[in-house]
Amino acid sequence: MRKIKYKKGRKVQPTLLEYTGVHKQIKTELQLFVYDTNDLTEYNEFRTEQLQKCFDSSKVNWLNVHGINDIETIKSIGDFLTVDNFMLSDILNTTKRTKLEEYHDVLFFNIKSLLPIENSDNINMEQISFLLKNGILVSFQEKRSDFFAHIRERIRTHSGIVRDKKADYLLYLLLDAVMENFYITIESEEDRVEDLINLSKSNTNPEILIQIEKHRDNFNFLKRSIIPLRDSLYSIKSMKDDNVFNAVEHDNYSFFARLHQKSLELLEQVEYDMTTLDSASNFYFSSQNHKMNEVIKTLTVVSVFFMPLTFIVGIYGMNFDVMPELRWRYGYFMIMSFMFFLLIGMILYFKKKKWF
Repeated sequence: MRKIKYKKGRKVQPTLLEYTGVHKQIKTELQLFVYDTNDLTEYNEFRTEQLQKCFDSSKVNWLNVHGINDIETIKSIGDFLTVDNFMLSDILNTTKRTKLEEYHDVLFFNIKSLLPIENSDNINMEQISFLLKNGILVSFQEKRSDFFAHIRERIRTHSGIVRDKKADYLLYLLLDAVMENFYITIESEEDRVEDLINLSKSNTNPEILIQIEKHRDNFNFLKRSIIPLRDSLYSIKSMKDDNVFNAVEHDNYSFFARLHQKSLELLEQVEYDMTTLDSASNFYFSSQNHKMNEVIKTLTVVSVFFMPLTFIVGIYGMNFDVMPELRWRYGYFMIMSFMFFLLIGMILYFKKKKWF
């Protein structure tokens, strides 16, 4: 999980174009789909010099960008769409929280894609941003991934209604694909937490508590990522009665309402899992306390067993001249026998009372 770090005293202009992510060595690659119900044109290894020539305003245009460390390429796309620099700055600044913004005729949406790292308790985060304007959708990914592979295949094979819809429906599909990663991440966390809970029932190693707290941090991180996503999706729902901004068709608002409902389900699941983690922590501490109580109980019982024996030994350890038992031939054997039967009697009594 990559934590957001803020440098104290750093002053950055809102319109400054600076990539703040970690994938600075990745080559920027572009892919363009231009399609409608009857036609599809796919451009691989697309270049920004082809923007004017290849875009078709009568069709849906989807430009997907892999790698956003090339500032000039991002600037060229922004100039073509006449997007203000502050939006481009938000695309390049991966420390920004998920948000939705509408400015003039442009809809900007960025989202955090979270996936578990294999053989690790950490979570990988990638920022994905979208620009929607007049039938043109541009998606920006920090690195190449297969989040949208199934959507590309649906476009190529004309599967479903994606080719019959506009760019706003495509945005819904892309957002839905990214949100699926949240389910994968939560499921992975739940499996690991379940293993921890089962382990805590048979092992009181302090390392278990450290792992529980680690996964609690992961769920908190998930929660912080989902809440702004929920708010942004609600804002899209709220645009339904806005007659000024028409980036989303009236009939497609129901799709974004589904995404909003998904975000609520994700939040509820995270809250439930955090409660489960609290139960795991409580169970761990209860096990520790129970183990300690059992040890103290055992030590107490042993101490009680030897208290009367110590008392007898203390009496016969006094240096008095007149102690008849000391001169009796069988005194030692009688006292030892008495101490033995006294100990046996106390053990039986404690057993009957179920004190151990």
